[in-house]
Amino acid sequence: MNEFNAALPEPWLRGTLTEIPSVPRAVLHALELAKEDLWKWCFPLPNKQLNQSSAQIASIAFHLRHIARSLDRLLTYAENRALTESQLELLRSELSVEAEHEELFTELEIAFEQCGRRIRELAQLDLEAPRSVGKKHLPTTLGGLLVHVADHTLRHVGQAITTAKFIAQR
Repeated sequence: MNEFNAALPEPWLRGTLTEIPSVPRAVLHALELAKEDLWKWCFPLPNKQLNQSSAQIASIAFHLRHIARSLDRLLTYAENRALTESQLELLRSELSVEAEHEELFTELEIAFEQCGRRIRELAQLDLEAPRSVGKKHLPTTLGGLLVHVADHTLRHVGQAITTAKFIAQR
């Protein structure tokens, strides 16, 4: 998806996903907006700009990788499972220096698709169900994790877009 329609209102105002309970629906709408914004502002950039780091600011490539991989990790916790060694290895590799445009956006596209499917499955569960996060098993709830999926993703989308605008000006 490298197209977006600026004439459309934001996803949460489009009247979609009405069959999904409100909290998971809001998360899905936030992720839809995140994807549209990333494709609008970051997809047009060449590899060099995606990988460029300036003024001790993380590269856009880092943010794109981190978004894709953190979605998987957070939803693993939401599904009440522990991270696998493969997920931990991907976490350790997020800061790798270079990434190819196609590789980044393919990984991101797959992550958003899988995330949507997983959230739809979790949407039917009790949002107050206890969950834990990380090695320390910090307590939260399924609803807390789903909201954090949106919050965390949008935070990194904002950083990626700001970096994209900054780098494009140079």
